[in-house]
Amino acid sequence: MNTLPQELIRFCRNTPLANAPETALLVLKLSLLDWFAVAIAGTNEPASRIIRQMLTAESGTPEASVFGQTTRLPARAAALANGTTSHALDYDDTHFLHIGHPSVALFPAALAMAERQGSSGAEFLMAALTGYESSCRIGHWFGRSHYEAGFHMTATAGTFGATLAASRLSGLNVVQTGHALGLASTRASGLKAQFGTMGKPFNGGMAAANGIEAVQLAALGFTSTPAALPSFGQAHAAEMPATETVLADLGTHYVLEQVQHKFHACCHGLHAMLEALSLLVQEETFDVNHLKQLKIQTNPRWLKVCNKPDPKTGLEAKFSYRQTAAMLLTGIDTGALSSFSDALCQAPNVTALRQKITVTGNTDLSDTAAKVTLVSTNGQRCIAFDLEAPLPLMQRQKRVIRKAETLLGADHAQAIWREITDLTQANNLNKLLQTVAKIRA
Repeated sequence: MNTLPQELIRFCRNTPLANAPETALLVLKLSLLDWFAVAIAGTNEPASRIIRQMLTAESGTPEASVFGQTTRLPARAAALANGTTSHALDYDDTHFLHIGHPSVALFPAALAMAERQGSSGAEFLMAALTGYESSCRIGHWFGRSHYEAGFHMTATAGTFGATLAASRLSGLNVVQTGHALGLASTRASGLKAQFGTMGKPFNGGMAAANGIEAVQLAALGFTSTPAALPSFGQAHAAEMPATETVLADLGTHYVLEQVQHKFHACCHGLHAMLEALSLLVQEETFDVNHLKQLKIQTNPRWLKVCNKPDPKTGLEAKFSYRQTAAMLLTGIDTGALSSFSDALCQAPNVTALRQKITVTGNTDLSDTAAKVTLVSTNGQRCIAFDLEAPLPLMQRQKRVIRKAETLLGADHAQAIWREITDLTQANNLNKLLQTVAKIRA
């Protein structure tokens, strides 16, 4: 019987572009646009500036592009910088089977290795597609127990997706790819305890850099145990369901199509609540001055992740039901980056409103759902929202493009999107990267 690593290696090495469903490729391209947008917008964040400062001082062979500067860096350093930068705003995509943010580990590694190797657009896309899908499947294999034990799945599962994508682009053979996965198993790390700090985006950067490092070492003949991935699972509280369950329909059904793109600039655990609350406040009868109480119900698991009751900083606000709900109720745009500031956390009208909001766990709600009850002098209204409710692909495309336009400007967003849609015919990534380099946050 084939093992999980063997099946993923086969999938990532052998799947041709012709076998990729158009819907999966479109979703991947939308995630790539979304990733470029949040990365460019995040270049001036403190975590982004600090990581560039450190890596630029180290210098090295100029192999790959880095957001926020013209100086190129070695592939591993570029992956670390770009992974950190693209997660700095916490505005990147989420996959609930993966239980993390696949793009911020996968795309920085794939992009850096593609630049290093001079890969074509089609080669880059297929490495990204198979690595992304593998990352989601490995997240499924690690399961909820791994996450609940305190591990940040973006960093752990993300390391393996990054490794598999980089392995394909670098041309590793089966044995070498197995060694790379083994080395990634030793390198993979990242804790949820970093949420609300610069350490959280650093986790994404680490995962991308780990993937590059493991592949480069394996290419040079560095070896490891092929049993390392299962050993990692055993040592890190992974659920590890049967391989047949995790890999069902691998190559024919792409779970990456269920990725959730963020349309609020905060933790994805808050989004179902914000979508539900948005529907309520759009009603003609809503008046915040008549609000007596707002009751928020969510799956209890989120209470440990994004329930900071009285945040003091903009970073903490991204993990607060009460703060983001108060922002939305007062007409503040939760999709705007500038809304998540230290000053707004102290604003008297917002802090007063927070005191009217309660957050409780409800085990009947899935991870992707929330229920809000608004009590006012005019009566009581209740509504539930589930992020898993199907969003038509064309509607998703419009919302992702609109988000990119908001972050970058319409002309810049459309220029990047044109290059992404044409990638399958591109001999390399130069034109795409030149278009990106012209944009400044």
